[in-house]
Amino acid sequence: MILGDFGTSYCKFLDLNAPNPEPSIVATKDLPRDTRVDLATGHNGKRFADRYVNELIALARGGEAMIAEDEYVLLDCGSRDIKFIKYQDGKLADMGWNAECGASMGFTIELLERYYDLDYSSLKVPEQTFSVTCGVLGMSDIFDTVISGVPVAEAVARFVKGIAINAYRFAGSPSRLYLSGGLCDNPLFVGSFPCRVTPLGRFVLLRGLETEARQRRTHILA
Repeated sequence: MILGDFGTSYCKFLDLNAPNPEPSIVATKDLPRDTRVDLATGHNGKRFADRYVNELIALARGGEAMIAEDEYVLLDCGSRDIKFIKYQDGKLADMGWNAECGASMGFTIELLERYYDLDYSSLKVPEQTFSVTCGVLGMSDIFDTVISGVPVAEAVARFVKGIAINAYRFAGSPSRLYLSGGLCDNPLFVGSFPCRVTPLGRFVLLRGLETEARQRRTHILA
């Protein structure tokens, strides 16, 4: 069985039939149009599979498989939107999905790094920040700040911190959270949260699909 998480910028795959299944990643723009998988999630998942799992369900299943706690908040920051799940007493207590305040968040952060030739691993978390409620609209703060004489790297760092704080508030301002998505590899973003953060990587939804697939297989065999 082949699983696929079809994101806006990147697609992740896992072939459960392989001897030692390991996830792989492909840029969405490079994805062959005839790609087919057995079970999918993600923004574009319905186009490439007959069976589809909602992203929040995949996120919840991934959290259950990867987090050995009864109470936690898991926040997924994607290229296009943000979503979170909250568990209490081992049960799903709350969830949220926002494509407006998280609009093109991850995409914009990656775009700025390439455009300004920056390295987020070398940027320090700034003391100041912007009040960013949208990845696209928030770029105007960067331009205005640069015009006032602030270095580009500092302005972009303030923007990234503003994005992180906005996502943190959307998730309910927890004292600790688990982070999912490609931005787990961005130390500036991770360090900008005003709480303890545990990055789980970009394959959490794929792990959730794996859990869902095994449960379905067990149900069929039963």
